[in-house]
Amino acid sequence: MEYWDLLDENKRATGGLHLRGEPMPEGLYHQVVDILTVNPRGELLITLRHPAKHYGGQWEFTGGSALAGETSRIAAARELSEETGLCAAPDALKLLLEHRGRSNFYDEYLYLCPQERPAIVLQEGETVDFRWVTRAVFERMIEAGEVCVPVMERYALLRDRVPF
Repeated sequence: MEYWDLLDENKRATGGLHLRGEPMPEGLYHQVVDILTVNPRGELLITLRHPAKHYGGQWEFTGGSALAGETSRIAAARELSEETGLCAAPDALKLLLEHRGRSNFYDEYLYLCPQERPAIVLQEGETVDFRWVTRAVFERMIEAGEVCVPVMERYALLRDRVPF
């Protein structure tokens, strides 16, 4: 079972917990993180969602929900490690943008990976493939409908902040 901290409209913890999979209480939020990983060649790491997941078979960047008690930055480092096998110190992640969704607060991070082609270890049940892509390729994938809609929407907010 996975629990999340419940946050108020000002992103402050309420002291309440939320069980993943249950409907979010009205007027409350939870923390979601995205990590845009860029290598020295200026390519973005994207992963293919497992077919059994919502938006299965579509491409995304790394991300997920903060667990109860985690800070946003710690959650981002954990998600990066779990989904890709890349280990980054939390302070190596640069916060690009914070914004609020319908029931989530999103923190968007940049990780400048020091290796051109590091070994990627995909998380079973979450992702089934990965690619390093240029901005032009990623934007063509968006136009072709290959990138999941929530990621396309968040990328639109981030486009000019990501150095790839």
